[in-house]
Amino acid sequence: MSLPPLVEPVDALSDAERIRTARHRSLIPLGELGQRRLRAAHVAIMGAGGLGSPVVLALAAAGVGTLTVIDDDDVELTNLQRQVVHRLSDVGRPKVDSAVRAAADLSPETVVVPVRERLTRENGAELLRGADLVIDGTDTFETREAVAATTEELGIPLVWGTVQGFDAQVTVFWSQPPAGAAPVRLSDVYPPGSVGELPTCAMVGVLGALCMQVGSLLAIEAVKLITGVGEPLLGRMLVIDGLRGRQSEVAIRAATARATTPSATPATPAPIPHVDAIPAGTLVVDVREPHETALGTIPGARLIPLGELLEDPASLRGAPPVIVVCQAGVRARRAAQALREAGVEASVLSGGMDAWTSLERSTA
Repeated sequence: MSLPPLVEPVDALSDAERIRTARHRSLIPLGELGQRRLRAAHVAIMGAGGLGSPVVLALAAAGVGTLTVIDDDDVELTNLQRQVVHRLSDVGRPKVDSAVRAAADLSPETVVVPVRERLTRENGAELLRGADLVIDGTDTFETREAVAATTEELGIPLVWGTVQGFDAQVTVFWSQPPAGAAPVRLSDVYPPGSVGELPTCAMVGVLGALCMQVGSLLAIEAVKLITGVGEPLLGRMLVIDGLRGRQSEVAIRAATARATTPSATPATPAPIPHVDAIPAGTLVVDVREPHETALGTIPGARLIPLGELLEDPASLRGAPPVIVVCQAGVRARRAAQALREAGVEASVLSGGMDAWTSLERSTA
């Protein structure tokens, strides 16, 4: 559904900015008014890495008035494969400095506020206060939960994206959306304590070009929210399978709404069960990608990549109880949730292939 614009427009654009953003102003329904709203907007970008880099470039080019870029890291040589705001000469320097330089080269009227700190639950409100919305491109779930908690406290929208390997997710969370829109929070997708430790980019890799795609999508969601055009991804998660060139949507239902509405929505689903061993008479479904399963999988497992399973989870109706496995558990939880909603009895193998491989080695 469409939402009202997030910010009031500035009175006018400078002559230089009118010329620079002419192709935006000719867009219907964005137009001159939408461009003035972008000029008035303040966006906080969490991270200047694989996702934050293209977001900085896209929003500066779009003419957003103020960007607060929060990142406490320095540029490393391995970053340059995907973090396109940095250059070889930036290695060893703060990432936020690259963001300031790149934005100035694109849009001199955009103010970039560099914050070289790590956001926590203690300092989150101070760092994000004044922002109209937040874009989270961080790479640890601890930080993501802190960012989500802060945006919920402040009542501002959180544009959220993640990339791992060849797979990605994009959505919008908002605890206090306009009237008529249901609130959706990070905890509706990932309940507290359900994620655990995620594998790093160094462990499983990440497709650099996919980071640029997802960063662009995050920027588009910000533009839609700021200007009030189109339909933001609030209540919907975009799931991207980079290897197959597929995109699908998964509906996100607010757990609080399910719990408090007597009959309009289904009851809150039970937590997804986890198992530490594979019982006899169960079907193991490995939702990793072919390049991962080629390196080894659990004997007898059925190989169904996550994107394929999410397209038709009901295809496993009638099968024995399913144990879902991925590398560390994140994708398996998404798959198990979809299967359970489709009427399939499904559990997750705790720790995924990482835990199973460790156990096999210890008992060999």
